[in-house]
Amino acid sequence: MSQTLLQVSGLNAYYGASHVLHDLDFKVQQGQTIGLMGRNGMGKSTLLKSITGLLKPRSGRIEFQNTGIHSKTPYEISLLGMAYVPEGRGIFGNLSVHENLVMSERAGVRGQRDWTYQRVLDTFPRLGERLQHGGQQLSGGEQQMLSIGRALMTNPDLLLLDEATEGLAPLIAQDIWRICDVIAKSGISTVIVDKNWQHVTGITQRNLILVKGEVVFEGSSASLLEQPELLNQHLGV
Repeated sequence: MSQTLLQVSGLNAYYGASHVLHDLDFKVQQGQTIGLMGRNGMGKSTLLKSITGLLKPRSGRIEFQNTGIHSKTPYEISLLGMAYVPEGRGIFGNLSVHENLVMSERAGVRGQRDWTYQRVLDTFPRLGERLQHGGQQLSGGEQQMLSIGRALMTNPDLLLLDEATEGLAPLIAQDIWRICDVIAKSGISTVIVDKNWQHVTGITQRNLILVKGEVVFEGSSASLLEQPELLNQHLGV
């Protein structure tokens, strides 16, 4: 049995008076890639924001690396080995591609430096062609590559990727899925939020579907694909 890296227990999260997550339980094992799926407004991004400290839960417990993090700041959580690629990417538009990458370069919590500057450029060759371009000069797909590459430069144990291919052209999205597969095979635990369940289940070992802040399915990719009625009910257009 692999060790539990992240454990979320009885999580309740609110936006003002709106109760978004309801006694939610969620866990990630070391080296595991998980798909977090559901229609818009079902609590996926809220869960990631709660885990990263951007949204303080009303109740419940979150443990990462055997440390309670539900009251810690995003900065403190990041230093424990977590990286977050938010919806909207969050790159620094006034900095070059090179500057965006090197500013986040550091060893992981065990001193590992598996993801070097050169490895990131080898994984994202388009970025290597645009090192002196400002972040605001990049296409949406290139910005997503930069945001993922910047996260990898921190050598995380857990990568949270929100809306991996939202709004991207099909060819660019295909490249992002290739990169997600590379990351998954590198041993980094990964949580991927995306509406494209076909691609998500091609990479992940386990998947969750959220409906109104509650888990309605949790299981392997194979077991999910064997339930087309569930896919159509909760993920179909």
